[in-house]
Parts: sequence; C-alpha cells; structure tokens
Amino acid sequence: MNKTELIKKVAAENELTLKEATAVVNCVFNSIMDSLAAREPVSIFGFGSFSCRHRDARQGRNPATGKTIKIKASNTPVFKAALAFKEKVN
Repeated sequence: MNKTELIKKVAAENELTLKEATAVVNCVFNSIMDSLAAREPVSIFGFGSFSCRHRDARQGRNPATGKTIKIKASNTPVFKAALAFKEKVN
C-alpha cells in the first residue's frame, strides 16, 4: 500500500472526500515528523512507537573505490512495533 492507496482507504472508511482524507493523512505524518525533529518520541497504543536515535560520526569505506571516507553524525528515525501489531502480522 502506498500513500495514495492509504488516502483512498481512509476516505472510503470514514465517508470523507479525497481532499479531506489527504489533509488528515498529511497532518498525521507531519505531526510525527515534527515531534521527531523536536526529539520527542511518539507512541501510538497498539501500533508502535517512533523515536530518534543519534548516530555518531564514523569512518566508512566507499565500496566502489575502497577509499576511506568520513561519515557525518546524524539522527535516524526508528520505529518499534507494538506487540498487538506484531501479533497481527504473524
């Protein structure tokens, strides 16, 4: 399922127009991204939690040339599925 299919499903199940459903889905995604950018975790009961992990700067290797390169420090978003989510998938 991609974002367009998700929007169509939200619209159909909640009697919304595609424009309204698009606004809702975008609002949810933007809210999660804004919280993570502010280093605030997001927990959704029964679904999972989103958090941000810091990765320190490190040495890496260019696989094409074998040359050593510096990789900058970065923050990476992480998702951990809730038990109910895992059980439904399995």
